[in-house]
Amino acid sequence: MGTPAFAVASLNALLQAKMNVVGVVTAPDKPAGRGMQLQQSAVKQFALAHDLPVLQPEKLKSPEFFEALKQWQPDLQVVVAFRMLPEVIWSMPPKGTINLHASLLPNYRGAAPINWAIINGEKETGVSTFFIEKEIDTGKIIDRKSTPINENENVGELYERLMTMGADLMFETVNKIQNENIDGQKQVVTPELKSAPKIFKQDCEIKFNQTATNVHNLIRGLSPYPGAWAKFNLNSEQKTIKFFKSTLTDIKVEGSKILVGENGILIPCSDFYISVSELQAEGKRKMNYKDYLAGNSVESMVIPS
Repeated sequence: MGTPAFAVASLNALLQAKMNVVGVVTAPDKPAGRGMQLQQSAVKQFALAHDLPVLQPEKLKSPEFFEALKQWQPDLQVVVAFRMLPEVIWSMPPKGTINLHASLLPNYRGAAPINWAIINGEKETGVSTFFIEKEIDTGKIIDRKSTPINENENVGELYERLMTMGADLMFETVNKIQNENIDGQKQVVTPELKSAPKIFKQDCEIKFNQTATNVHNLIRGLSPYPGAWAKFNLNSEQKTIKFFKSTLTDIKVEGSKILVGENGILIPCSDFYISVSELQAEGKRKMNYKDYLAGNSVESMVIPS
């Protein structure tokens, strides 16, 4: 059960290992693009290419979906980046239903664990497999695998790494469940644990009165999508600019002027300048800072007070 490319990697790993995948459940086709043509999910496209039966329920609680699923007689259900399942579905298989989550559970439960780990400046993250229970991301942990987060790594790059790591871990987990009687370890909840809620537009706003490190982490934690943004007064007109690539500098801030550096546009934060090398002005395409400066001057960029 899954929808995006992140889930395809795990499905592929199970097929490559000759696991008996009896069927695939994914989201209904949705209109997308300029022509609003119906588009199949990445998981559906992969499943059809490998001649796997596909179910696309509109409602996960519908009796028709339950009956269709039951006919496959699954021993185990594998969930990667899918919707929240009703108990009647996840409790059906004799060996349970397992999920892959892109964090070291119980830390970063929620919809956007990769983003929030980077935004919060974590040095390490990973992937976890666990048994699904009533409350989201709370079930008993089966396996975990960790990896360091690099200082300039963005969410797109980390996503790719965790997708591959997660697929390997999912194969190991399914193999373990197939060959052993696995119970899993209860998650231990402590006050310092962080959550990973869905990201909204207001979460993406850059506040330059924060430290350069915090601003840098926000930019890379939202790149390439949805993109961190800030309002600027450009030639006395307020416009939104999105930022996609930045690096930290050791240049101390003096005043509030935006400058041009060797490798990017230097924007003052509360302590140091941050160097931005990829950005997108409102109504324009994404570009590197040299292309931006070919048609704009930093003198015209003012951070609103």
